[in-house]
Amino acid sequence: RSFARYLLNLLGFILWSSAAALAFGGVFVILTYKNYRYLFQESFLSLPGWLAVVAALIMLPTGVLAISISVKSSRYQQGALMYLLLVIFCLQMSSAVLAQFYSIHTTSELKRSLGYLVYHYNGTQGPGSMAVDTVQRKLQCCGVQNYRDWLNTTVASWHLSAEKAHVPESCCKEKYSPCRGDVRHLDNLFQEGCLRKLEVQLHFVMFYVFWCCILLSVLELLVAVSNGILMRNQPFCDFQIL
Repeated sequence: RSFARYLLNLLGFILWSSAAALAFGGVFVILTYKNYRYLFQESFLSLPGWLAVVAALIMLPTGVLAISISVKSSRYQQGALMYLLLVIFCLQMSSAVLAQFYSIHTTSELKRSLGYLVYHYNGTQGPGSMAVDTVQRKLQCCGVQNYRDWLNTTVASWHLSAEKAHVPESCCKEKYSPCRGDVRHLDNLFQEGCLRKLEVQLHFVMFYVFWCCILLSVLELLVAVSNGILMRNQPFCDFQIL
């Protein structure tokens, strides 16, 4: 029983710090979807991030309860702790499953969406063209697979000259200010495609949330076991806590 109290106190402090790590992952997912929302047809792609943020917020009072119970046992607090652990576990498992599903499902969607936007790029201030320019500047990439994708597009109204092959200026490296997207000067351009970089970033974010949820579920299981040991030594006299 004394070991259970010590372990519950230690785990309570760990829950606080772990809540920050989980919240960071959730916010990262939400911001990633916000930055590249034009590439995704499904508006609920940020759902794993929101579930992770909610779970992280609930972990804060859960950690307080765990520390409080380790100091002075209260059957009402013990029951409330079990309820909160169950809610957090459900949220984290939902977030982990969705993160794993989306990391696999979005690969084909990204390729299709990015290819469509590149094909219909017109160099104006339309949302699709702005999305392509934003992705290429942020990720320092050009085209879907590489810069040659721009040479294969049939929509050429945005070219600076019909006789010369060009790519959008968002493909230019910033240190080359006079760059106009001329493919004859490849040293001035980002040559790597955007699809691979997008996949790496999205998979990293989703797997981070996935493993955070899995590891924290194990941690919460230890909290529940420690709390259960204390509850066993102080059994309920009635069902009022329910």
